[in-house]
Amino acid sequence: MSKVTCDIGMSVDGYVAGPNQRLDEPLGDNGERLHRWMFEEPDAHTDVIEAITAAGAFVMGRNMFASGRGEWDLDWNGWWGEEPPYHAPVFVLTHYPREPVPMKGGTTFNFVTGGIEAALAQAREAAGDQDVAICGGAQTVNQYLAAGLIDELRLHIAPMVLGAGERLFTGVGDLRLEPAAVSGTGMVTHVTYRISR
Repeated sequence: MSKVTCDIGMSVDGYVAGPNQRLDEPLGDNGERLHRWMFEEPDAHTDVIEAITAAGAFVMGRNMFASGRGEWDLDWNGWWGEEPPYHAPVFVLTHYPREPVPMKGGTTFNFVTGGIEAALAQAREAAGDQDVAICGGAQTVNQYLAAGLIDELRLHIAPMVLGAGERLFTGVGDLRLEPAAVSGTGMVTHVTYRISR
């Protein structure tokens, strides 16, 4: 049976983005350092990187797709260029309707105004027998954790302290996390948890 997974990079003090997120620094001050391992040591993390984009559909919050709030800038098609890394349907949580945005490589961004459960239902239907991945950011992941809708949480912990920013695990309640795997290098520790209900 397919599951709902979540991969997210974080600092050792629990932040998945630094303070002062803005268009030229979408992950905030020093937030890009959370993901150095992906670009500086890709060969050491091949299986982990492949697993991050292996789902049949994805769900993300609006801020992960675009900077800003309010009405859409229809010229904006995401942070990833013409061929995003997902290669599958992506469902973006928003309060503002927008027509789907098809991209090269099989990614289509779909915009969902009905909340987290509606987005997950659409993603499950699109994924078929494959897993659904909750991408982020922190508020989106926290909402899914609080609702008990994530089966497997895969944290990628960078050995750094951000001190402020967007924090994971805020308002999620008493989670029952069962460690399933630990690996890593000096740049990151990968910890997989199964979440029981």
